[in-house]
Amino acid sequence: MSQTEAAPTGLKYPRILLKLSGGSFAGDRDFGISWTEVRRIADEVRAVADAGAEVATVVGAGNFWRGKTAAQQGMDRATADYVGMVATVINSLVLQEALESEGADTRVQTAIEMREVAEPFIRRRAIRHLEKQRIVIFAAGSGNPFFTTDTAAVLRAVEIGARVIMKATNVDGVYDSDPQANPNAKLLRHVSYKQVLNEGLGVMDSAAIALAMDNDLPIIVFNITIPGNIVRAAMGEPIGTLVDHGGAPE
Repeated sequence: MSQTEAAPTGLKYPRILLKLSGGSFAGDRDFGISWTEVRRIADEVRAVADAGAEVATVVGAGNFWRGKTAAQQGMDRATADYVGMVATVINSLVLQEALESEGADTRVQTAIEMREVAEPFIRRRAIRHLEKQRIVIFAAGSGNPFFTTDTAAVLRAVEIGARVIMKATNVDGVYDSDPQANPNAKLLRHVSYKQVLNEGLGVMDSAAIALAMDNDLPIIVFNITIPGNIVRAAMGEPIGTLVDHGGAPE
């Protein structure tokens, strides 16, 4: 679907980039994969595709590996980041299997070539898959160390012409402080890119926010544990927190 075409009925965002954390794949565990949880997430992703949206995803690898943490423990940072990229491929293939078990048509594209299990990332091919209503899963981050999967998600979103980044979390949106540490933390419904950067609100890393700001790409941060939230966000319902140029302090 070109950016000039009308959105399917009810959809505000006809092409979306969904950013999933690797940690969400672990469910209640600290490590690994909960197949039950991945199937639940896949059902949510399939639902928004069934609603008519063109869906691409980027999955992190926090359930297996965090390159920055490994580097802090003495490992070479570039090597640690490459290990994390490979870990995202594991999560991407698991998500693909869960989606296809639900009847969805998918493609995994990797920034690091692994032709036996996935396609290499080719921008025009990815867009063509989306136009054919295939769910595209982008793996291995941007293919470069020192960049997070959040930055990779914004980069891919800009490349494919996505209308929005949807960042799935396990909280209701962006707060003025850590809601797990501060029971009085206030949920912010609408903030600007500059507010996120200036106040360190922790939506995404600063490189990701700056790239989204430069390309006027809105970000919706929402709670994926609430059934139907991906579809609601794609339809423009006021859930979670919207980050764009027009936000203002609550």
